[in-house]
Amino acid sequence: MISEHKTPGGAVQAMQLSEATLARFAREVAKFPPEQAQSAVMACLSIVQQEQGYVALEAEKAIADYLGMPVMAVHEVTTFYNMYNQQPVGKFKLNVCTNLPCLLRDGGKALAHLEHKLGVQMGGTTADGLFTLQQSECLGACADSPVMLVNDRHMCSFMSNEKLDQLVDGLKAAEGKA
Repeated sequence: MISEHKTPGGAVQAMQLSEATLARFAREVAKFPPEQAQSAVMACLSIVQQEQGYVALEAEKAIADYLGMPVMAVHEVTTFYNMYNQQPVGKFKLNVCTNLPCLLRDGGKALAHLEHKLGVQMGGTTADGLFTLQQSECLGACADSPVMLVNDRHMCSFMSNEKLDQLVDGLKAAEGKA
């Protein structure tokens, strides 16, 4: 299953997938007609991310090989959705919505506040590996802005500076790093 493709950075080999991973892929692919196996691409990306913490180019290549689709098609899915990490992230991934409606309701200020509080720029991870700060295009909660999503699962609404501080401080305290 290992083959190469060319990327702007050079050739990339597909990662070896474990039998357990292949079994999980097979369960997802089985949900679709055989000629539509590519429809399982998002599920396969999620499986790799659950196991590895992020989706490396080598994993994209392995998924493309498994599903019989172009590597670029897998890469387009990976890069389109915020939920797929393309590099290692901190224990807590904080996505702040900066789409226009949220931006007009202090989404940009919330992001700037977190950059200052965490000491990292948007896209960065704190030195202790605890937080990664990202922006999101849209979280679908414009009326509740500024909004953010923690670890792609927990939506936080009306995030004033005080609420942002409480969230970060609480997460730090839970990890014993306060």
